[in-house]
Amino acid sequence: MQTAEPSAPPSKAEAAARAERAAISALDNNSLIIRLHFTVNHLSRWLTPIHEPTRLMRSVRRGEPSVKDLLLELRAEEQRVFPKMYAISVKTLPNLDKLPPAVTTPAEAAADRIATPLEVLSQFRRLRQSTCSLLRGLPDAAWEREGISRREHDWTIRGLAGHLARHDLVVLRDIDLTLDRLGAREGLSPAARTPIDELLLTLAPGVPRH
Repeated sequence: MQTAEPSAPPSKAEAAARAERAAISALDNNSLIIRLHFTVNHLSRWLTPIHEPTRLMRSVRRGEPSVKDLLLELRAEEQRVFPKMYAISVKTLPNLDKLPPAVTTPAEAAADRIATPLEVLSQFRRLRQSTCSLLRGLPDAAWEREGISRREHDWTIRGLAGHLARHDLVVLRDIDLTLDRLGAREGLSPAARTPIDELLLTLAPGVPRH
């Protein structure tokens, strides 16, 4: 009889990612709204003092995303998730697969190519404000309302909010690292150079640091 091979212990990065996901899952609803709101604050703290937007539009290496690309990723995920969240908030067990897919038109793609990073950040800010406004208007019991999807899986409003918070964290870490690798923070104040782990500690002291 063969015995199962013992699984390898998770790497430090994997363990930290699991702990961070668990920390987000443990947040109460109000704390989760604050977490989503502060993503925009973190980005503004980092990016507003940088007066050379071309730095934020360059990749560190060919094929890697620029800071602007990462901001576009945040905006795109918000555009994909918000309609699901809204549908669940106003209907009983909506079929999320029937929602129009989030697609970028040629005109929108052309506008994105010439937009500055701060313009993309402003667009993301407006979308995130709509998300936070919707969540603030819901009683706690409504966060467990469900929407049905065969393409992905069924979602609750709480699940979608947690997904956004986890996605935020991944992209914020990528932006943090990219800014350092580009040298885009040279000469900026300490506040503008505060890394993501220190910023998170101001919201949730239990979030682990690497």
